[in-house]
Amino acid sequence: MPKPVRAVISLIFVVQNALAMLVLGLVFAPWALVSKRGALTACKTYCRWVLWTARWMVGIRYDVRGTPPTGEVLIAAKHQSFLDIMLIFYHVPWAKFIMKRELLWTPIIGLYAKRLGCIPVNRGKKGAAIAKMVKDVAKEFAEPGQLIIYPQGTRVSPGDYKPYKVGTAVLYEGLKEVCVPVATNVGLFWPKGTIMRYPGTAVVEFLDPIPPGVARDAFMQDLETRIEGHSNALMKEAGFDAVPDGYRGA
Repeated sequence: MPKPVRAVISLIFVVQNALAMLVLGLVFAPWALVSKRGALTACKTYCRWVLWTARWMVGIRYDVRGTPPTGEVLIAAKHQSFLDIMLIFYHVPWAKFIMKRELLWTPIIGLYAKRLGCIPVNRGKKGAAIAKMVKDVAKEFAEPGQLIIYPQGTRVSPGDYKPYKVGTAVLYEGLKEVCVPVATNVGLFWPKGTIMRYPGTAVVEFLDPIPPGVARDAFMQDLETRIEGHSNALMKEAGFDAVPDGYRGA
């Protein structure tokens, strides 16, 4: 497909998804305000719409590998674009994200994030942010759910590298729960910072869980090696073969 044509189709896809978020957000708002189940149903419905339109509009299919957890666990995931958020959210029973505080003030997203029990973090004050995050997470974990954190703290494009942050280990130690690493290649097809969308099979892979009680340094090394190694393998499988500079895994 010529690039200008793909750009137009990608733009239409992006715009209609933004409109769908607005419409569904408003339609489900009364239910979401009185029931967390309403907020969950709204977000699952939106994910279903996006994944369906991605397939026939821009040619993005998806594959979920491994076993999505259903109990109270910590999920530490590679983050490349909005698509991996939706795929993980759609395939676990009740996802709660560690998210930057600014998103709470985003129309629609902020309302539903609060109702789902997502944990806002002030990234500008690292020590205080981690302490508050642990306290808020302990409170939210009184209700069942899968807590999702991005160990690199932001979206990272294929071929780039950012170090893993210690906040994931602090949560892992404090919660004393199993940690499930998640690898992905979705940034090849739904890249950040552009409207362009490319056909292919976007994969998220739930890896073998890390049991509670692993020492901090060993936990962080194991987590990074697993996530980065499997993500690189998924990207290579899709035709992208570039190990990021600074990557310390196998």
